[in-house]
Amino acid sequence: MRMCFDKYRICVLSLLFVVAISINSVLCAQISDKVYKTDYRIIPERKGELLVEIDNISFFKDDEYTGNFLKGYTLPGFWLQAKAVYYPLENLKMEAGVHFLRFWGADRYPNMAYLDIANWKGNSYSKGVHVLPWFRAQVALSDHINIVLGDLYGGANHNLIEPLYNPELNMIADPEMGLQLLYNSSHFDLDMWVNWESFIFREDLHQEAFTVGLSSRYKLNDPTSRFHFYAPLQLLAQHRGGEIDTITTRSVQTLMNGAIGVGTIWNTGYSLLKNVNLEVDVAGYYQQAGDLWPLDNGYALYTRVSADISDFRVKASYWKCYDFVSMFGNPFYGAVSTCEAGTVFDNPSMAYVGVEYARVLAKGFSLGIDVDVYTHLPVIIQKIGQENIKTSSKTSFSAGIYLRINPSFLIKRFE
Repeated sequence: MRMCFDKYRICVLSLLFVVAISINSVLCAQISDKVYKTDYRIIPERKGELLVEIDNISFFKDDEYTGNFLKGYTLPGFWLQAKAVYYPLENLKMEAGVHFLRFWGADRYPNMAYLDIANWKGNSYSKGVHVLPWFRAQVALSDHINIVLGDLYGGANHNLIEPLYNPELNMIADPEMGLQLLYNSSHFDLDMWVNWESFIFREDLHQEAFTVGLSSRYKLNDPTSRFHFYAPLQLLAQHRGGEIDTITTRSVQTLMNGAIGVGTIWNTGYSLLKNVNLEVDVAGYYQQAGDLWPLDNGYALYTRVSADISDFRVKASYWKCYDFVSMFGNPFYGAVSTCEAGTVFDNPSMAYVGVEYARVLAKGFSLGIDVDVYTHLPVIIQKIGQENIKTSSKTSFSAGIYLRINPSFLIKRFE
C-alpha cells in the first residue's frame, strides 16, 4: 500500500512539472500577483458604466504531508463570483452579486466562516455548494487613498508573508468582509483592514469574532532601481468575544501575529536572470487573552530568497521558531501540532524549496503552477503526560495548478 501511495505522489508531481515546462509563452513567475491578486484601482474614465463580471479560480492542489505538524489532503474545486459592477462617479465603484465555493465530491457544507479546511460544526449546513452574498462599495479619495466597505481586497492583496498567511486561503477561505483603507505612494504602501468573521445577536450561543490587520512597506528607493531596498511591517490581531453572547467561561480570546523585516531586490537588467529577491523577517506571536493555544508567546526567524530565471521563479527559505503559533499561516510555520491536541515542538526549524510559473493568457485570464518541498529538521516533540520524543527529518511535498478567469462585459454606459 505504501509503495502504491508513493507512486501516486510521484505521478502527480511529475505531471504538474511536465505541464509547467511545456508552457512556451511569455511567463511571469508570480502566482500571487498574476493569479490570486485583484487590481483595486478605480479608472475615472469608467464613470457611468454598468458591467457584468465573472470572477473564478479553479484549482487542484495535492498536499502530501508527513510528520506531526499537519495531515495531508487534496483540494479539488473552484470558487465563483457573479456580480454587477457600476461606476456612478469618477471615484466611486459599486459591486453586488454572489460568491460560491464548491469542492468536487462534497454534497453539503457547514455554515461557518471558512478560514481553513472547515471542521464540521453544528447541524446548520447548505447543500450542494457553499454560497454567500457579495457586495463592495469603494471610493477613491485621491490618487493615493481608497476606502472599501463590504467585501475587501483580501488574501494575496494584503502581501503577508507565508508564515502569517497560507496561500491556500486564496482558494478556500470566505471573502473578507468589513472595512479597508488602502494607501500607496512612491515611498510607502499601506493596507489596513477589519475582517468581521462572526456577527452575533443577543443571547447567541457563539462568539463574535473579527480580525484587524496592517500590512505596510517602506520603500527606501525607486523599485525600478538596480538595487531596490525596502522594509515591511505586518500585524494581525484576532479577537473573539462579545458582550451580548451567552458564553461565561473563557469568554474573551485575543491572538496576535506580527512581522518586521528588511529586503532587497536586484534588478539585473538581463533577460535570463531577471531579478533576485532576498528578505529577512522576524515574526512574533502573543496570546493576549484566553487559552486557545498551549503557548502564550513566541518568535521566529524567516529568511527567504527567490530568483526569476527566464520563465521560472525558484524559491528557497529557512524557518526557525521558538514557541511561535501562526493564526492563518500553514501550521508548518509554528510550534503546535494540528494532528494531536496538546502536542508542541521544541524550537522547530524547516527548509523549503519551490518552483512556480504564472502565465497571463489574456486580459482577465491567467494560469499558475507550483511545486513545493518542505523539509522539517529533527525536532523534539512534547506531549502532555508522555516522555519527549526526538524525530528525524521529515520531507513533505505539495503541487498545484490554478486557473483564474475574470472577464467583464459592458451592459450600458449612462451619460
